[in-house]
Amino acid sequence: MITDRVEIEVASGKGGDGAVSFRREKFVPNGGPDGGDGGKGGDVILMADDALNNLGSFKFKRNFRAEDGKNGSSNKCSGKSAEDLVIKVPVGTAVFDRTTGRVVCDLTESGASCVVAKGGRGGNGNQHYATSTRQAPSFAKSGDPSVVRSLILELKLLADVGLVGFPNVGKSTFLSMVTNAKPKIADYHFTTLYPNLGIVSYKDAPEFTLADIPGLIEGASQGAGLGHDFLRHIERTRLLVHVLDAASTEGRDPKEDFDTINNELFEYSDKLRERRQIVMLNKADMADEQTLRELKEYFEGLGYETFVTSAALSMGLTDVLDCIIRILPEIEKTPLFFTEDELVLHTFEEEAEFTVAREMGIYFVEGPMIKRLTGSVNIDNYESMAYFQKVLRNKGVFAELERMGIKDGDTVNIEGFEFEYYR
Repeated sequence: MITDRVEIEVASGKGGDGAVSFRREKFVPNGGPDGGDGGKGGDVILMADDALNNLGSFKFKRNFRAEDGKNGSSNKCSGKSAEDLVIKVPVGTAVFDRTTGRVVCDLTESGASCVVAKGGRGGNGNQHYATSTRQAPSFAKSGDPSVVRSLILELKLLADVGLVGFPNVGKSTFLSMVTNAKPKIADYHFTTLYPNLGIVSYKDAPEFTLADIPGLIEGASQGAGLGHDFLRHIERTRLLVHVLDAASTEGRDPKEDFDTINNELFEYSDKLRERRQIVMLNKADMADEQTLRELKEYFEGLGYETFVTSAALSMGLTDVLDCIIRILPEIEKTPLFFTEDELVLHTFEEEAEFTVAREMGIYFVEGPMIKRLTGSVNIDNYESMAYFQKVLRNKGVFAELERMGIKDGDTVNIEGFEFEYYR
C-alpha cells in the first residue's frame, strides 16, 4: 500500500566552538591569541528524486540529524565544517511545519531541494577579539545551536489526468482498459483503497499519466471515510475526468452525484474550482437511450464536454482519449498547488532577532540572537561579560529597554541570566 503522509523530526548540526588559545613558541614572546574558529554544522536538505514513488522508507526511520561542526584549535586552525544531510523524497512531496501548519516547500521536479534545518554557524576563536586595549582575550564564541523541526511530508501525485467519482462507477475499469495498470476491480465499494497510476500511450501524442483516485463520498472534504487521503492526490492533476454511473445501478441520480463530488472538491480547496473537467457517462450499456441523451444535453449545457461510454465494453473510450490529448497541451504542465506567498522557506530564520517583555516588574529579553549570544558567554570571565554587554548595546537591546521605561536597579532576565540594570 502506498504511504503518502508521514511525520518526521529533523535536526541540523551544531556549529563548532571557537578555541581559546595563545601562541607559545620559543623566541616568540607575546605571540598573542591564535584560537581557531569552529566549523559550520550540517544542513538538513530534502531533495526530490523521481526514483521514489512513495514515502514508505520513512515508516521505519523518522528521526534525522546532521553532523556537528568540529571545534577550532590552536594556531588559528578552523574546525572542519560538517557534511550536509540530504534526505531524498518522491517528486510531488509537499513539506509542512508540524508546529505552525504552514507549508515549507513544494518539491515538484526531480532534483529540486530545500534546506529545512540550517546548520549552526561556527563560533569565532579568541583571535577575533583582540584589540589595542585587550591584547589577550580569554574567551571565544560557542557555535550556534542545532535547529530541530517537526515536519509533515505529504505526497501529492503529479498525474496529468485524474479520474474522480463515487465508488463503483467504473474508474478502475477505464484505467485498466487504456493503460498497462492492473487495478483490483470488483462490484463493491472501495475496491480501490489507494491511487493507481498508469501511463497512456495513444496515437502519436506524448504519453500522459492517468490516476484512478479512490471513490469519494459525501463529507470527504471534512475527512469522512478516507476523504483527505484521497483528495490530496487530486490537487496536482491537470485535468479531471468525472466518471458517472449513467445507468444508476445503485439507485443514485448522476446529476446529484456530480454536484456532490464537486461540492466536496470545492470545499476541500477553492483552487479545484479552476481545474478543468470533462464528463464520462459510464455504464451506458445498461442505460436507456433517452436517459443518456438527456444526461448528455444536461452536462453539455453546463459547459462540460461529455462522452457516453462503457468502460467494460470499451465503448466510447477513444472519444475520451481524443479529447484528453487535445486538451492537455493547453494546460500548465505541473501546476503548483501553493502560491509563492504561501511557500514559507526557512521559517526558522524569520523570527525577530530579540523581543522585550515586562512581567511582574521584570524585563525579559528573548530571541534567536540573544540565545546565540548567551551560549557564548562565560559569566565568570570579566572580558567575556564586557563583550556581552557591548553586543547588547550595539544590537539595540539597551535602547529598547530604555524605551520601555526601565530604571536603574530594575531586574533584567536574559535567557535565564538575571541582572540589575544600571546605565
